[in-house]
Amino acid sequence: MVIKKPSDIKSSEITDKKVYLNRRLFMRGAALAGSALATGWLYRSLNAPPPPPRVNAKIENIVKPQPTFEVPAVNEKLTPLESITTYNNFYEFDTNKGGVASAAADFVTRPWSVSVEGLVNKPKTFDIDELIGLAPQEERIYRFRCVEGWSMVIPWDGFPLSKLLEAVEPQSSAKYVAFQTLYDPKRMPNQSSGILDWPYVEGLRMDEAMHPLVILATGIYGEVLPPQDGAPVRLVVPWKYGFKSIKSIVKIKLVGTEPPTTWNIAAPDEYGFYSNVNPQVNHPRWSQARERRIGEFGTRPTLMFNGYAEQVAHLYDGMDLKKYF
Repeated sequence: MVIKKPSDIKSSEITDKKVYLNRRLFMRGAALAGSALATGWLYRSLNAPPPPPRVNAKIENIVKPQPTFEVPAVNEKLTPLESITTYNNFYEFDTNKGGVASAAADFVTRPWSVSVEGLVNKPKTFDIDELIGLAPQEERIYRFRCVEGWSMVIPWDGFPLSKLLEAVEPQSSAKYVAFQTLYDPKRMPNQSSGILDWPYVEGLRMDEAMHPLVILATGIYGEVLPPQDGAPVRLVVPWKYGFKSIKSIVKIKLVGTEPPTTWNIAAPDEYGFYSNVNPQVNHPRWSQARERRIGEFGTRPTLMFNGYAEQVAHLYDGMDLKKYF
């Protein structure tokens, strides 16, 4: 694994890459638009839409569905690699954000396998390299917002989760996708603590999982994903708070009912199943209206759905987002 030292990073790699972004914008737009059509057809063929909960009038205009899908350009300064790899939430190693990198330094990620099972026609256990080979690796520059109020702009390398789900052929009864992190206290020492109910588990509704913005990430800044960031494969759901983007995945299971999720088990009044970035829904102990971008002074307003409302708001049309938080 190669990790660049801060002194080796060119300024063009950590500042606003307007030319770099614009060069790839059309290609990403075409690829994701095509993926949106394909995965949308697959989801609709498998799942009839559930009856929506009552609408909250205060947020009805925010969740109005958009007629077309457009790939958002994130023309913002990228967070330096040093910050992304030294300021981490990964409780399996350490609850101190600054201590995760050193605690995970010797974490071995080969060999590694991911089982995909449950309500599928072709269950399979994928070797990590076979998994990566399912689709071409793409760079996705996403805003990444944590529930504690800090955020980053990260260039992930990965591929759409939908490609994996298509490969195992979901059954019509599959309504949700459940994920599980490795459980191995010898390799992840903080799993010996009782701070959370291990192993870490997460879940998405099927239409969320099939959305073209959702990726399985295996790299960052063009390098192999380091252990402290969720190696060798992690989920990235850019419109949700960071804890939904589960790390070091070993199991994916398609199920018919809403799966349990770790932070919802730990504190259901604080962490809902959906966990969409929403400045109008505060955490019980702090406001979510503003965020602190790592590397900047001061704060900035939190964007609805982390700035991806045009692409994903239609998924929650008719839902009371203060109830389904």
